Amino acid sequence: CGRCCRAIAIVDPAVLRRQVPLYVIVGLAQWALDAGLFIALTASGAPVVASNVASRASAALLGFALNGRYTFQSPDQPWRLGRSLPRFVAIWCALTAVGTLSVSAVDAHGSLGLAWVAKPLIDAVLAAAGFIVARRWIYR
Repeated sequence: CGRCCRAIAIVDPAVLRRQVPLYVIVGLAQWALDAGLFIALTASGAPVVASNVASRASAALLGFALNGRYTFQSPDQPWRLGRSLPRFVAIWCALTAVGTLSVSAVDAHGSLGLAWVAKPLIDAVLAAAGFIVARRWIYR
């Protein structure tokens, strides 16, 4: 039972009260970088797919460092970069694929302007999923 029970253990509300606001603050910084870079790249004529991947990668580096250092840092357990990074990359690739396919579909079936509006909404949904995975798997 040991490892399995720890994975489904009830979350300490005090920990969530600390982690959620920090995750939101880091997420807003990531969102600003991601959305700004995506719009700048696509407005300059870069393809939507390449722009989305580049902007998400830039924001991901920022988020990985800040969330690992501040949001999910535990006094009992030091941050293990070597263990966290491969997990982060795997989840980032999956979320980026979903986000890129979604933004590309909006661009293809709507317009670039609609893709600019849809991207932050799509990324917000992906961020919620990312929080759960980050606190349970990436930074543990």
